[in-house]
Formats: sequence, structure tokens, C-alpha cells
Amino acid sequence: MRKYELMTIFPLDEDKYKKGSDAVRAVLSQFGAEIEKEEPFGDRDLTYVVKKQKRGRFVLFNIKVNPGKLVEIDTQFKLNPELMKYMFVQIEEK
Repeated sequence: MRKYELMTIFPLDEDKYKKGSDAVRAVLSQFGAEIEKEEPFGDRDLTYVVKKQKRGRFVLFNIKVNPGKLVEIDTQFKLNPELMKYMFVQIEEK
């Protein structure tokens, strides 16, 4: 298992945020990912309009997951309408 940072952006609407973040946690656990840390980054302006939104709620997840499962997780994230944007970044271990 490798360590990754997963940056996610959700809509500001509280219901959509809760629904989206719960769905992200469910997908991660479904594919055997361990969430080590979940850190809210707050509401921020977006560089460009995403899904007709100019602001979003950012949340950073530190996870451990099998690299082979990232494609399946990515597919599930694309189907989640409450998840505006996301990005996986591998953390280099020393």
C-alpha cells in the first residue's frame, strides 16, 4: 500500500457537502483504502468556474491504498455529482 494525498473540492451547500464527503469516505473504504487523516481547508475561491460554481469547500485526505485500486476509485469519483474536483498525489516515503 502506498500513501497518497487526496485533495477534494465540494459545493458550498451543506447538504451536498455532507453527501459528497460521505460518498468519498464510502468509496475509499469500499476499495480498501485507509484514511489516515482528514483535514478541512475551508471555503475558497476557485481559479475558474467548475460546474457553474465560483467557490468550493476544500478537504484534504491522507490515505493509504493499493495503487491498482486508484483506477476503480477514480471511476467511482467521476460518478459522484457532489464531488466537483479531486486529485491524487503520491507521497514519497524516505
